[in-house]
Formats: sequence, structure tokens, C-alpha cells
Amino acid sequence: MAYVVRYGRMRFLGEYSGPKDQDHFRGQRVVLRTDRGTELGEVLCPATERTASYLEQSVPGEILRPATAEDLEHEAKLITAQKKAFDVCQELISRRRLQMDLVDVEIILGRERIVFYYLAEKRVDFRELVKDLARALRTRIEMRQIGVRDEAKLLADYGDCGKPVCCNTHLTAMPPVSMKMAKLQKTTLDPAKISGRCGRLKCCLRYEFDTYRELERQLPAVGTQVVTSKGRGRVVGQEILAQKLVVEYEDHRRIIIGPDDVLSVEPARIRQARADERTGLTSGRSHRDGLENQSLQGIDADHAAWSDDGSIDEAEPETPAEDGHDLGPDRRDRRGG
Repeated sequence: MAYVVRYGRMRFLGEYSGPKDQDHFRGQRVVLRTDRGTELGEVLCPATERTASYLEQSVPGEILRPATAEDLEHEAKLITAQKKAFDVCQELISRRRLQMDLVDVEIILGRERIVFYYLAEKRVDFRELVKDLARALRTRIEMRQIGVRDEAKLLADYGDCGKPVCCNTHLTAMPPVSMKMAKLQKTTLDPAKISGRCGRLKCCLRYEFDTYRELERQLPAVGTQVVTSKGRGRVVGQEILAQKLVVEYEDHRRIIIGPDDVLSVEPARIRQARADERTGLTSGRSHRDGLENQSLQGIDADHAAWSDDGSIDEAEPETPAEDGHDLGPDRRDRRGG
């Protein structure tokens, strides 16, 4: 039976099988063989088609056996050896004046290799450094350049939320996070509050972004002219999770309504015609023709509904939504009186 196993300082994930006569359980420490050598890992769950979709780069390998007390004791000794290897490498970097920052060291359980993780803004020629390290530590040396988000994955412990950082627990990939995601969720834009331990935007901003975007598409956009039972107004705000709209009417009242309270949404071409009229881009005749074609004669404007083809349907008056809240006139938009 195959299992999903997490191993290494970078918390790699792999799908590995063991001896047929051995069953493993979640959280069990096991000894496995990977392309890097003999390592200690942790069993997460049995492998299925669903779990396979999360494994982007599962390298060949196998589970050798459950970890013994001797294996765990040997792991503790390696931690001490890693600190010494870190000091040796740091001294050699300073001696050769290399433009790189050493972040962490990992010694594989079987001592087949030692991996040095470092940060560097530019490409570094570390060939002589590798030779020095191989002579001093007498094993295979691997230099791995990482980014600031990988540094947090190696060293960070807890985030501002009080929980272990996501990159060091369950995230297998770290896709880019943009300021657009923070704006859509109406979170603070203070960099000190929305940046993670790596100094970049927090990965959790992306976690709910798809849900916010899908819910946003179900609401009229800000700036859209709408018709409700209370009259014609303009959408000036959205409460995406609550699925509510803030509508400003012609008398400057602002009311919170639900999307079901919207009788009609003004077609884009009519909206553009009104915008052109305000900016003087539409000639007087073409504007009059457009208004004649879209005349509201004989129809109560408060109950007029625009169909998809631009025609006008008369809608039945509806009672205001019970959860509507009259926010009162917006004093900022008043012009005298």
C-alpha cells in the first residue's frame, strides 16, 4: 500500500510504498529512501487519486521501515552536527567574501549529503566554497539557493493569527499574492499588517480570493445605475460576503439592499450614452435620437425594468426589503440647502 510521506527541512511530499506486510498510520515516523539518500519522514495518509493531485513532484523512493528509537536518537545528534556545519560554512563564506546569506543546514539521516540553503541577490560562484566544505566535512555538499518565502518556510514558527505559518504546515506550493486580492477583501492596506514573516503579502490573502471573486460577480458593479422599488439609484458599495449593495438614490439617500431588491440594471450602452452626455462627447441630435428610442413615456420610472435587448418591461411595485437600512443623506454629496 502506498502512503503520502512528508520529509526533509523543505517539507517535501512524496508517495511511497513499503513492505507488503507493514501497515503505517498517520503521524508515524518512518525511514525512507529518496533520490537524496536515506531520510526520516512522517506518514500523512494513505495515497489515493485525490491526494495524488496535490503531489506535483513526487520523486522515486520507498519506505524502508518504521523509525526506531536509535533512528530518533541519531536524528537528535544530527541537529548538533548541523549547527557545527553551519558555523564552518559561515566562516568560509566570510573568508572568501561571497555575497550570500546562509539560512539553514540539513544533514540527511544516512549522511549521504549535507544541504546548505542560502539567499543571494545575484548568481554566486561557490565552486571553491564547495571544495572547502567537502574537505572539512568529508561528505557530498549541495548548495541550494532559496527565496525569502522559502526562508520563512525553513525558519518561521507562528504567524500573527497565533497559528503555525501556513508555508511550514500544509502549503505545498506558494503561488503569487497580489494587492488586488487584499483590496477585493477590503482588508487593511497597511504593509505591516498584511505582510507575513517573509515580508511578502500573506498567503492567506489568496485562500479566500476565489470565493470573494465568485460572489462579487453575482452583484452589480460599483457605479452601476439600478432601479429598485424605492426609485432609481447608483451602486456605491458592495458587501460581498453578505451579498448586499449600498445604493445612493437621486435624493442622496443611501440604503443597504439585497440583490433581489434590484428590479433592473441599466444596460451598458445607455450608461455610456449618459456618460457621453455629461462629458459632451455625444452630439445633441444623436443624444435626442437615443433618448427617443429609449423613452419612458407612460411608464413609472421607479418601476421600469430594462430587458436584455434594451426594451422596457413594466415591473410590479415591490415592498422595500425588511433588512434595508436607510443610511440617510450623504452630506458630502449635498450641494447647498
